[in-house]
Amino acid sequence: MRPQFAPASNDAKPLWPVLKGAAIPAGANAGDWPTACGFSGKSGDICLLPDGKGGVAGALLGLGGPTDHARERFQFAAGKALPRGDWYLADLPAGFDPDQIALGWLLGQYRFTRYKGEAADGPRLVCPEGVDAARIEAIAAGEFLTRDLINTPASDMGPDQLEQVARDLAQEIVASISVTTGEALLAANFPLIHAVGRAAEQAPRLIDMRLGDHGPMLTLVGKGVCFDTGGLDIKPPSSMGLMKKDMGGAATVLGLVRMLAGTGAAQGVRLRVLIPAVENSIAGNAFRPGDVLTSRKGLTVEVNNTDAEGRLVLADALTFAAEESPDLTLSFATLTGAARVALGPDVPPFYCDDDATATAIQAAAMAVGDPLWRMPFWAPYDKLIEPQIADLDNAPSGGMAGSITAALFLRRFAEGAGRYVHLDIYGWQPSAAPGRPKGGVGQGARAVLAALPQVLS
Repeated sequence: MRPQFAPASNDAKPLWPVLKGAAIPAGANAGDWPTACGFSGKSGDICLLPDGKGGVAGALLGLGGPTDHARERFQFAAGKALPRGDWYLADLPAGFDPDQIALGWLLGQYRFTRYKGEAADGPRLVCPEGVDAARIEAIAAGEFLTRDLINTPASDMGPDQLEQVARDLAQEIVASISVTTGEALLAANFPLIHAVGRAAEQAPRLIDMRLGDHGPMLTLVGKGVCFDTGGLDIKPPSSMGLMKKDMGGAATVLGLVRMLAGTGAAQGVRLRVLIPAVENSIAGNAFRPGDVLTSRKGLTVEVNNTDAEGRLVLADALTFAAEESPDLTLSFATLTGAARVALGPDVPPFYCDDDATATAIQAAAMAVGDPLWRMPFWAPYDKLIEPQIADLDNAPSGGMAGSITAALFLRRFAEGAGRYVHLDIYGWQPSAAPGRPKGGVGQGARAVLAALPQVLS
């Protein structure tokens, strides 16, 4: 589905946002009806206003207090609380950002209906005055793409299908695309990508998309592990059940590309997208614990856990990215459980050595409600990723600082890639929340989109 605002129409009904404890707007002509219905303006309250003919004349929406997350209230209203039909904002209290309200509404419309065939339509919003409807729709469309890709099971979203999605997107935004697949990866010197994916029925590949021919160069790298069994270090069932989401980095990058193209933010930028797309499977030719692999960069890697495969495929992709000396490189990956232990599912950590870039991303993340939290490339931990018989260890023992050591591993391969930012995302909403149904979710893309004008200036 594509998110869209309703056209302006005389049939649209008014929606009156009300702060908790505030007077009901006089224009609502509500009389004593809200009080009789127990409406107080608390967060998430809905009061439908009768038209005197058995129909609905409008509605009141409780915003809670001024510091509550107002966007979530509109996501809730768009998701389940209001009846179908077209609505418009009759008024908005001072201090609320209409752009964020409009985006919240569209995000609240998301449904994943590929396998259930349920109707996806619900209440629609007429775009508030002063809001750039096309821009907000483009941002929501990018998020919808990310969610759809993560929610699709690996039976229908393997490396073949992920490549096709990338090709379709490239055609949509008029970008060029090339793909290196299977044994050609060895000939082209992508040995780690090949090693991780060679045991799967669908061949491993590296997707390379480009858009724009002038301006600063921005490279996005997304982990595309379409399913992760853990390899020969097989995951237990409780850990394997969500592994269709292990391509969440690639899904987020593709969603961000749609946002960049749809909002015009890609203009004046040389955009490059690299997605190593693999399935980490088990077969006689699977890579093994204890193997020492030589990367594209020439660094050797001792495989101490085949379930730490994401950093391997990203290593070759980051090396390839650095060969063109971009101005800014960002990697998105569902990389470590340690990040979830540290910050939970809602707040992904990001790593960046450049203070100005990190500050801009952190500020943008908070401004647009796409939370991120900066973590350190802690150099003293470098010794943890240096085993005895190879240059690097893909899975240091001990379990401490797992997200940091993974980021340090990646940084070894991002040398020369300009300012480097790594986002260790989760890509999954564990339980339903306003605008975020249980399932796949984008993380970090809107924050990066908002920060780019400052970061690339």
